[in-house]
Amino acid sequence: MSDSRVIKKYPNRRLYDTVESRYITLSDIRKLVMDKVEFTVVDKKSQEDITRSILLQVISEQEHDGEPLMSQDFLSQVIRSYGGTMQTMVGSYLEQSLKLFTGQQAQMRDRLRSMVGMDPMANMATLAHENLQRWQQMQAEFMQTFLRGMPSAGTAPRPAGEDEQPPKA
Repeated sequence: MSDSRVIKKYPNRRLYDTVESRYITLSDIRKLVMDKVEFTVVDKKSQEDITRSILLQVISEQEHDGEPLMSQDFLSQVIRSYGGTMQTMVGSYLEQSLKLFTGQQAQMRDRLRSMVGMDPMANMATLAHENLQRWQQMQAEFMQTFLRGMPSAGTAPRPAGEDEQPPKA
C-alpha cells in the first residue's frame, strides 16, 4: 500500500488528498478512479479504511446525476444477493463479467483502429465469435464453481435422530 495515495476523511465529511495537500470532492475521487490512480480513503478519527464506502457514494452520485447505469430491478437483485449463500459467487460473477466486458471494449477499439482496408463485417463476426467463446467459458467456470459448492446426490444430511439402519418391522 505504500504506492497507494491516501485520502483522509475528516469528521466534517471533507476529504483531504495527502499527495496534493488539498481538500477534494467526490468528483475528484471519480477522476482518480477514471485515471486508474490507486488510493485508499481512511477515516481520520478511527483510521478505518472506508474506500468502499466512498466509492459507493461516487456510484450513487453518478446514478443520481446522469443517465443511470443500473436499473431499479438490477439494484433490487443485488440487494437480495446480500446475506445469502450465493453472495460471494454473485459478487465474483459480476466482477468477472464487468472485466470481460471492459476487455471486449478495448479489443473492439483496437480492432476498429486496425480495420483500415479490411472487411469490417468479417472483423465484427470474428470478434463476436471470440466474445461468445469467452462468455461461454466464463459461464462454464461459474457453474463448475457453483456445483463444487453444492452437496452431491445422496449426501443430503439426515434429520436429527434418524438411525443409519432402517427400522425393523
